[in-house]
Amino acid sequence: MTNRTFAIIKPDAIKNGNTGKVYDRILQADFKILSAKLMKMTLKQAEGFYGVHRERPFFGELTTFMSSGACMVLALEKENAVAEWRETIGATNPKDAEDGTIRKDFATSLGENAVHGSDSDENAEKEIAFFFSESELISNK
Repeated sequence: MTNRTFAIIKPDAIKNGNTGKVYDRILQADFKILSAKLMKMTLKQAEGFYGVHRERPFFGELTTFMSSGACMVLALEKENAVAEWRETIGATNPKDAEDGTIRKDFATSLGENAVHGSDSDENAEKEIAFFFSESELISNK
């Protein structure tokens, strides 16, 4: 089943000059890019987006990091998009990520792990809607 997922190329990957390399990995994995925006999240946006983690000890560090510089938000489409993207990016901790995954190749630490990926179809739809209107999602069909 073709569906959507949401991705972020995080500030560390952008700062380290890996935006194009990550974008290329997306294309190599046969994802269709429905929309992409280069932006700088405000702290308020980061807190809203990561609100599910508000009670977690890393929330402040995460939202400060995500609002610290430019990032690229993307809506992606592919069969089994969420699972395929999670496989492409690798484990949250780059030390545990498989060779050849985005996090293994471009992440610098657990906290600065290069990319975000939705963890479920339901969250993918919510996360896409947080940053994109439906009219911004361009299908290549």
